[in-house]
Amino acid sequence: AYETQSVVFTTNLEFSRWGSVFGDDQMAAAVIDRVVHHGRLLQFRGESYRVRHALMSPGGGGAE
Repeated sequence: AYETQSVVFTTNLEFSRWGSVFGDDQMAAAVIDRVVHHGRLLQFRGESYRVRHALMSPGGGGAE
């Protein structure tokens, strides 16, 4: 079923930190190579909506 179905990966780790997850930089590089082959990489930058919402909620540490 190669290239016939979609797979979605989500992570908040940069590729440079994947070695710590797999315990081996070479293993991480191999996984990254296969994940991004014919893939699309979307990066979102900016303030986290969830963090902002949590800080604004009562007891969330935000302004009351």
